[in-house]
Amino acid sequence: MSTPTLLRRVAAVRTPDDALIHAVVDGSDDAPVTLVLAHGWTLAQASWDDVAELLTPRVAAGELRLIRYDQRGHGRSTWGRYADDVAELTIDQLGEDLGTLLDELAPSGPVVLGGHSMGGMTIMCLAATRPELFGERVLGVALVSTSAGDLAPAGENLLERLQLKLAPGMVAAAIGGARALERVRQLLPPTHPRHQKLVRELLYGADATDEMVLAGAEIMHASTVRAFAAFYPALGEHDKRQELDALAGVPVEILVGDSDKLTPERHSHQLAEALPEAHLQIVPRTGHMLLQERAPLTAEAIGRLLAAATAERAAA
Repeated sequence: MSTPTLLRRVAAVRTPDDALIHAVVDGSDDAPVTLVLAHGWTLAQASWDDVAELLTPRVAAGELRLIRYDQRGHGRSTWGRYADDVAELTIDQLGEDLGTLLDELAPSGPVVLGGHSMGGMTIMCLAATRPELFGERVLGVALVSTSAGDLAPAGENLLERLQLKLAPGMVAAAIGGARALERVRQLLPPTHPRHQKLVRELLYGADATDEMVLAGAEIMHASTVRAFAAFYPALGEHDKRQELDALAGVPVEILVGDSDKLTPERHSHQLAEALPEAHLQIVPRTGHMLLQERAPLTAEAIGRLLAAATAERAAA
């Protein structure tokens, strides 16, 4: 069987503050629906590759246009106004970036959005600031291993109080010493057994293969210490628990692994409570990297959203 031929182009979307958001666009501009995938913290668009591969036949058949992009400060995307100072960086900024990307690369036609971890938060921020897009243009949303808020330590015990007190200083120190930390990091590459053990324990479930863990470790290792440090406080400040109304008007798929240590399943239960029409799946023996560990399941959930979006377009 021959490999499907894809129409692909690379785009650099310029934001109002002069950041360049790097995107890869697969498929024809006249496809009936566009899928835009947003990745998580210290990752890159490559984290969606397994899911994208499963959707390739649809893209090749002209049924789907697929856009993957690097979030600001990740992958090949630049920092814009935060190049010298990240003090005011927020996840809301990522929501604005996603809106700019949609305006530029998908200005018309139905859209389905998929977000993993920080990517899911990005979608929530877009929904909070531009609710008119949801139900009108955005006709489905997949929220994978993510949270609407309550990620910062509560300060209920000594360890959490220390985290809250020390975090700003730790971030400043990490950014200031980024070059030195990068050199240290090179001493423990993704191929090192200790590196893989740490990544596996933090991000993966019991069924994850060594190949999955290595692939994820390599994507994260390609990110920078600055991206790690700069977005850490922004994640803690993210709170859209009272601003999800726009998502209630579109089909939503919520997926989370029962072994997720970064965004435990309680966060997805909170989302499901706020969005009672959403379809929630708690996936056994799966960690935070669900989109890798359970790529077919993720692709199936997105497939349901795509089917609903194209059916709504046909009925319009």
